[in-house]
Amino acid sequence: MQFPILSVIVFIPIVTAVIILLIPQDRKNEVRVTALAGATFALLLSAWAYFSYDIPVGGYQFLEKYTWLPSLGISYQVGIDGMNAPLVLLTGVVMFTGVLISWGIDDRPREFFAFLFILATGVFGVFVALDLFMLFFFYEIAVFPMYLLIAIWGWKETREYAAMKLTLYLFIGSVIALVGALAMYFVSGMGTFDMLALEGAGFSADFQRLWFPFVFFGFAVLGGIFPFHNWSPDGHVAAPTAVSMFHAGVLMKLGAFAALRVGIMLLPEGAKFHLPWIILLSLVNVVYGAYIAMVQSDFKYVIGFSSVSHMGLVAMGFATLTRNGMIGAGVQMFSHGVMTALFFAVVGMIYDQAHTREIPKLGGFRKVMPVVAIAFIIGGLVSMGMPGFSGFIAEFPIFMGVWASHPWIAIVAAISIVITASYIIRIVGRVFFGNLPEEFEHHVHDVTALDKVALVFLSGILIIVGVYPAVMVPLVESGVDKILALLGGV
Repeated sequence: MQFPILSVIVFIPIVTAVIILLIPQDRKNEVRVTALAGATFALLLSAWAYFSYDIPVGGYQFLEKYTWLPSLGISYQVGIDGMNAPLVLLTGVVMFTGVLISWGIDDRPREFFAFLFILATGVFGVFVALDLFMLFFFYEIAVFPMYLLIAIWGWKETREYAAMKLTLYLFIGSVIALVGALAMYFVSGMGTFDMLALEGAGFSADFQRLWFPFVFFGFAVLGGIFPFHNWSPDGHVAAPTAVSMFHAGVLMKLGAFAALRVGIMLLPEGAKFHLPWIILLSLVNVVYGAYIAMVQSDFKYVIGFSSVSHMGLVAMGFATLTRNGMIGAGVQMFSHGVMTALFFAVVGMIYDQAHTREIPKLGGFRKVMPVVAIAFIIGGLVSMGMPGFSGFIAEFPIFMGVWASHPWIAIVAAISIVITASYIIRIVGRVFFGNLPEEFEHHVHDVTALDKVALVFLSGILIIVGVYPAVMVPLVESGVDKILALLGGV
């Protein structure tokens, strides 16, 4: 019997959360060390699963299946392929760096880390689930801790509003998707939620065309697709730093991935019918998100709207139904996840000391935080799609795929590259260069060693994928080939 690596990865965070809650409230250092140990273990195992995946064999690997409610066709079934293996690794990376960044949290760190780790279990569970019921089960586990993390530890000005807005949007989206999933369950006549079985259920074209929008948009709300995106920037801004990293780095991928896994892969005829017009919505995401980011004066809102823009590229890549577009979207989910985690970590470090996120009030931070400045510049180069960084490896295939199917959309979407470059260069100039304002002279200092470890780790990943794309692209290609086979070789 093989080692159940995926189950261990899924349940490490929740076991760690229980252990943390058993530690007395006043022993804060023990809480932090326990959290770091759990996050490190999860990262190492997710890296092991990622690098152990046999690309030539392809398909789902590390499969585990345990019957849970046989009368309803519900089982605990997990596995990874070329599309979700990078996302499992991404979750491990963001979880590890999020703990490092949160080391200084002094307000109830025990409860904070416990909720953060329960959230991580939900995320891991969605990414590896091969049973539709279990996917929804973990999806809800991933959504609800977000409310508490934002409402309790978030930015006092907007945290209750943002937490409620986020929760309502995502809950309504998941209910709509659940209706579509139940329609598949009953109409299939198979009496199972097994997604591998449902892939061959042979739903009629009319059924798929009717129910595809329910499933796709229900999940795509979490992916930030226009016009259901406006919960996202508010949620980013109100959340504490580690939660912003999870929110933009991982949770938005959760929506995009579930829309792919349940919508496109189980209802391929519906995907072929609807995705050509959904690509227009993703175009609005890409260009509108970049424009709105450009005019923001709040540092965190810039990154929040930038995230909406870049997630539009993921939806656009999937919507092309081309091999290049989907490969680019798969890599973009990982690249964008690491990049936004890096961006929000930088914003959090500056806000912790400056106590403001207003870009006009900042300046000269490279003098006191050189590593932070370099990390932001690396993230900015990724965001611009600069060759040699992971953003280029992700975005170039997406634009190739869009050009092959909708050339004029590729031309309009390319405007976002110029806009992105403009606001990144503006932020670098205004925040990190120039003179340090007098009010910051005496109390702004360099970040801690743990913060630097997190920044170097995230920056290094973005460079490695950019310089050596073979570490990820062939894996994603194997997952895309499976999807294209379901789509009939589109």
